[in-house]
Amino acid sequence: MQSAYINTIGKFLPGKPISNSEIEAYLGTIQQKPSKVKNRILKSNGIQQRYYALDRSHQTTYRNSELAANAVHDALNSSNIEETELDLLACATTWSDLLVPGFGNLVLKELPKFPPLEITSHQGVCCGGIVALNYAVCQIKLGNKSNAIAVSSELASRLFINTKFEAQTEIKQGHKLNFDTEFLRWMLSDGAGACLIQTQPNLRGISLRVDWIESVSYSNAYPLCMYAGAKDDSGNPSWMDYPDYSNAIADGAINLRQNIRLLEEVIKLGVRGWLKLIETGKINLKEVDWFLCHYSSHFFRHQIIDLLEQAGAMIPEAKWFTNLYTKGNTGCASIYLMLEELFNSGKLQSGEKICCFVPESGGFTTAYMMLTVVKGNHIDHNLSGFNKLADEQNLAVPQSPSDYS
Repeated sequence: MQSAYINTIGKFLPGKPISNSEIEAYLGTIQQKPSKVKNRILKSNGIQQRYYALDRSHQTTYRNSELAANAVHDALNSSNIEETELDLLACATTWSDLLVPGFGNLVLKELPKFPPLEITSHQGVCCGGIVALNYAVCQIKLGNKSNAIAVSSELASRLFINTKFEAQTEIKQGHKLNFDTEFLRWMLSDGAGACLIQTQPNLRGISLRVDWIESVSYSNAYPLCMYAGAKDDSGNPSWMDYPDYSNAIADGAINLRQNIRLLEEVIKLGVRGWLKLIETGKINLKEVDWFLCHYSSHFFRHQIIDLLEQAGAMIPEAKWFTNLYTKGNTGCASIYLMLEELFNSGKLQSGEKICCFVPESGGFTTAYMMLTVVKGNHIDHNLSGFNKLADEQNLAVPQSPSDYS
């Protein structure tokens, strides 16, 4: 089985950064009443700015598929290949633009220069992006594909526009928005990230060798934690079981909700999986140079640290890297945006190990990933001239950095 390398990482964040004081200008106030819990939630999550694919009149400025396509273009702009050389597009999101077809189909429609190729659509919450990346990596390692793109994108803001809630019976009757939904209104934002995965590392600069990716779910042991399409965490009745769509909307069944009382259990299960990886030898704490942990709120950072310290499995905080506070919580795109910023920061050194930890509240799932920084030879490879010379002299043309040793 051959190796797989992340050779470029792209991103797309719509519009300008939006400060905490501007949020309600973009999302709107419900029944013209400013939120009484917004500031408390923002203080807890620590997010200072985020990005919305909305304007101040609450109109969508980009489709989710457009966010993804822009991130793909950004990844390819710094790559060594043309669009026509791609043979796999793996896409992830929590909430696509359409119910049908899959998100991958919609993203490909935004990329008219791409060749006919295999696409996959992965729906999830925070772990969806890792699942898409894992599929692409596995196809590269198996030798089935040579140049794959994994892209993860979220457009949560349009779910939280005031008019969406003002159509609901409880709000019309003067009741407050359910806290499990209002909580998310001040937590989630928009953005996309994309990784180019190839069979060989970059000849110049750095690459990230994907050592392994694992995920584990306990969905069959717990009620739903983050969900949409039902009034409660039992999943019944489904929004499709209402007599008509207007009844489902009026009952609030379309709302994205999070049972915050279960979040502590999500963190505990994530740490349990972490300890198991240490026990089996997949993770050596002394070898980890960078720790990228996706947490939705600064509040949960302390919980994770406490649990890791109690278990004697703590990664020193000096090795932690996050951009939650400046890029916001972009769900399944968050780990891509963290990797993109670190990858292009100039801080990574050859041989360093990057460990990623992504707990997901949707169905009590956690994903883990280990990467190794690989640095290519700093040689100017103008191979068009070199190939001509090689043909004349009957020389073998080097195809990878190892061929130069």
